[in-house]
Amino acid sequence: MVGGGGSDLQSPKKRKREHAEGKTKPRPQVEGGGHGAKRKKHSGAGGYADHGGGAGEAVAKKKRPVTPKEKRLAAKEMSEARKRKRKRHYSLEKELTKLWEKMRCHDVSKEERSKVVSEAIRKMDGKYLDIAGSHVTARILQTCVKWCSQSERDAIFGDLQPHLLTLSRKKYAVFLVKKLIELATKNQFASFISSLHGHVAKLLPHTIGAAVVDYAYQRATQPQKRQLLLELYSTELQLFKDLTVQSSCSVLETISKLGLQKSSVLQYMTIEIQKILEKGTVEYSIVHTAILEYFTIADKTSALDVICQLIPLLTQGASIIDGDEPSITSELPKKTKAKKKRLSEPLIVRIMQTREGLKLAISCLKHGSAKDRKKIIKSLKGHIMKLALNDFGCLFLINIISIVDDTKLVSKIVIQELAKNLKQLIFDKNGRRPLLQLLHPLCSRYLSPVDLACLSYSVPSLSSRKDEALESATEVTSENKVDAVTDKEPDGLEGMQIVSESKKDPSQRRHELLIKSELAEALVQSCMENVGELLRTNFGKEVLYEVAVGGKDNVLEGITDKIHKLHDAIASDAAQPKTEDIEHAFENFFSSRGIRRMIIDCPAFAVTLWRKALKGKCKIWAEGHSSKVVAAFLESPSSEVKDLAKRELQPLIDTGILKVPDHKAMEK
Repeated sequence: MVGGGGSDLQSPKKRKREHAEGKTKPRPQVEGGGHGAKRKKHSGAGGYADHGGGAGEAVAKKKRPVTPKEKRLAAKEMSEARKRKRKRHYSLEKELTKLWEKMRCHDVSKEERSKVVSEAIRKMDGKYLDIAGSHVTARILQTCVKWCSQSERDAIFGDLQPHLLTLSRKKYAVFLVKKLIELATKNQFASFISSLHGHVAKLLPHTIGAAVVDYAYQRATQPQKRQLLLELYSTELQLFKDLTVQSSCSVLETISKLGLQKSSVLQYMTIEIQKILEKGTVEYSIVHTAILEYFTIADKTSALDVICQLIPLLTQGASIIDGDEPSITSELPKKTKAKKKRLSEPLIVRIMQTREGLKLAISCLKHGSAKDRKKIIKSLKGHIMKLALNDFGCLFLINIISIVDDTKLVSKIVIQELAKNLKQLIFDKNGRRPLLQLLHPLCSRYLSPVDLACLSYSVPSLSSRKDEALESATEVTSENKVDAVTDKEPDGLEGMQIVSESKKDPSQRRHELLIKSELAEALVQSCMENVGELLRTNFGKEVLYEVAVGGKDNVLEGITDKIHKLHDAIASDAAQPKTEDIEHAFENFFSSRGIRRMIIDCPAFAVTLWRKALKGKCKIWAEGHSSKVVAAFLESPSSEVKDLAKRELQPLIDTGILKVPDHKAMEK
């Protein structure tokens, strides 16, 4: 087929076939060109440049970069041009960055830093709101707020005060707002709390704004905390500021004082808490307090619904540690793995910084199903030591070992990790508490009344025998629905009960966690290896005492031989002669009182100590702290121990060398 121009028009298939057979014809030349080549643009003479010499020079100036260095410079220049168009204060940002590098150095003098900060603030004056939104300049302004004078800080706060709520929702400006709150004067902080009125319920579901509200809540006075919290109870309290000024933030007292309808308050709080749960912003103490108050008025269905939504939120982030995704983890780059590991700490570990967070975790553990408890415990894998050494985390571990019936899981996750770090735990104030709980449950000597009340916390509508639980936290309910372990100390303090739906007998649970898991043997061995140091420390002597006497109800009966070896080790340490390097066990304040308790409560130890360290030497130890050790033999309830020491001690009492308290002497 022939076209109008005289050239052959062939189909693509025909051209391919001819090319394969070698029959292709040479391509026709382009008019005005040579050898059929396409005409190219030239920057020099000839081509298109012939029509205008000025255009040729402009093209020559924009020479295409060839070397790597030229390419880098060209890319940098292009990036700078784009930033100038996109950022309003780009030149100012570059100037401030240079000043920031000077002011944040550790070795800069105070006068020099003050001078640089003042210069930066002068450059930013009037542009604070724009600067606070950038991820670079926001940090510069934050540093200036930290190091500037009070007058300069007041000026910054005054300019930004009308916009603080807006900045609280921004990703980078939120840190500046926190710094302003931290360094605010009393009046400035009060004005910020006042500006939050009517916005608390809106900010708490916000992933960034909730952090600002909680930051202010933690630093607020008690009346200011009530003002923030009461807005979550009712629409009226959100609209009318005067109603939030009252003496208590309890929702029940608020309902009775203001005459609110309980059903409407419950409905409003349910809506607000659902918004928070949907967004997952449950790591803040103000949210914990609000949920705990909600539990006081919630019915059984509502409370269970909140707990069921809380458990996945509290346990999320532990999948990689638990080994649920091994194939994905092995393929991740190293940096990604490190980031995932940092984020893998479950929320239930992070909320253990406050008592309200502890109570929330305890309510989930107590009122969750067996499957929920298993999920909670598994999420703690790798974080047991962090909890054990924490003021509130150790109480959560106590709750786990006290109410969870699945002792195999508890042994695998909790007990094994405790057993690996016994030396650190037995000397730590908080770390020893889970061990002491197994040896002597809920003893008021080791747990304060506030801690005991916290351990006995339960949601009123979900508690079995609700009325009894509200009337007295120390009552024991029937039908094996409540594990009750009481302890009465000489000072008259009584232990409280951990209310739960557990069915296993407490003594059986303790035996399985201590003896079957072999924790008891490891504990005795650790005590023998560190006997001297344990005796002479305040916290260590308590652990040594409980192990030496065999625990409450003789829970260590299965390893009596090892305990007798521990008695020998203690007696051997006490039998050492006096030296100037180490204070003797009988003369040390802590060890003398620890040994005295062992003598009174453990006749087997008293006999061993007498034969190894005191027989024929009582006169040496009849004065000072050591006299408490010697007199303890006459205070023992065991007649065998009394008879053993009476012949040697009676002459010392008659001569007035050894003094025994009258009331104790009369009892014996």
